[in-house]
Amino acid sequence: MMLCFFAANISNAQQIDLLLKGGHVIDPKNKIDAQMDVAVTDGKIFQVAKDIPAKNAKKVIDVRGLYVTPGIIDMHVHVFNGTDVDAYIANALTSVPPDGFTFRAGVTTVVDAGSSGWKNFRLFKKQTIDRSQTRVLALLNIVGNGMVGRFEEQDVNDMNPQQTAHMIKKLFPDIIVGIKAAHYWGDFTQVDRAVEAGTLANVPVMVDFGEHQPPNSIEALFMQHLRPGDIFTHTFAYGPAGRETVVDESGKVKPFIFQAQKRGIIFDVGHGGGAFSWRQAVPSIQQGFKPNVISTDLHAESMNSGMKDMSNVMSKFLNMGMTLQDVITCSTWNAANVIKRPDIGNLSVGTEADVAVFNLRKGDFGFLDIRKTKLKGTQKLEAELTIRAGKIVWDLNGISAPLWEEELQKNKWYLIIHQARLRRVTSTWKLYMCWVKCIGWCIGR
Repeated sequence: MMLCFFAANISNAQQIDLLLKGGHVIDPKNKIDAQMDVAVTDGKIFQVAKDIPAKNAKKVIDVRGLYVTPGIIDMHVHVFNGTDVDAYIANALTSVPPDGFTFRAGVTTVVDAGSSGWKNFRLFKKQTIDRSQTRVLALLNIVGNGMVGRFEEQDVNDMNPQQTAHMIKKLFPDIIVGIKAAHYWGDFTQVDRAVEAGTLANVPVMVDFGEHQPPNSIEALFMQHLRPGDIFTHTFAYGPAGRETVVDESGKVKPFIFQAQKRGIIFDVGHGGGAFSWRQAVPSIQQGFKPNVISTDLHAESMNSGMKDMSNVMSKFLNMGMTLQDVITCSTWNAANVIKRPDIGNLSVGTEADVAVFNLRKGDFGFLDIRKTKLKGTQKLEAELTIRAGKIVWDLNGISAPLWEEELQKNKWYLIIHQARLRRVTSTWKLYMCWVKCIGWCIGR
């Protein structure tokens, strides 16, 4: 009885499933930037505070010297992975399965940027969204067939604001968080139809505004066609023949860029395999123009070039002069606000426990843009641990695991105790059977 009471007390005391102990927590929503502990119970954030008693936790992970942040949100990826060899990104090999490329960079949520339209979104949901540990949200392409190919994306007759808005508002409001317009060779027609759909569905629009020859005016885009809260992606791209740049040829940020940001236009990095240039990014940061959101434009053609992954892209902005706090903000809480999902991108008590733990390495590093020119840097973020919905999904150096020798020793002690219990049970059973026989003999007399 006493043993049961003691066990019950231990069980009651250990109300925390997982305790991250001693890390430097950066949680922009809650204005936390200090050494604190983070406790997780039942897949939710249970407590964020200083010196949470380790005795209350079933598992304690020492994260001293590391940075603990909300799970990173990558707001521009392509993960409608499939086997249509004739397609570009929709249900195609260029898109990648998210779980293979998210957790290792501290990412717990991705937003697919228009790979699917209203005609093939259900297939995307069935194939990828429903089968991924990563939280996968989506921007719905204004083109009904999504990103099947460049020619298909020019079909104005397949740009249906009503059907697009209906799929968001009536069918999948918790998954589809915006609309995408991209790769259009004409005027502002595609953008205007996307904005019409965005207005009907009350969601933001992301615009990839390249491939116009001569380039369309981004000042007109920002001031006349987009609404506050709409998103301009590939902010630091350089391809002046088809896309107007934010920095002019003399290295100056164009004045209307600051005005547009003040108006509420969201500037997204969207690095990709062809949309990030040092000659745009470095002068921008030096002159005080910073992105609102950092993202990768992850796909098969970007991940093995200068982009690599989200932690690498975040590191680029650290080495251009942005503070770690600003970089984390642009990769968590800012992104959550842009897509109107305040339930993610923070460590508030009661929210789903999506957490990233980073090591900020110091050394001599080099970072590539899409033109394979290098920026030297002295610091680099590396994801040590990623937790998704309270479960450890990435552990680079085994900081959450016991040493194998300790586990072996623990198993030995378990075996010894188990054998002792068996011997005790066997002895008790023998004594009991002897007593039964004795009673039987006495009754027989």
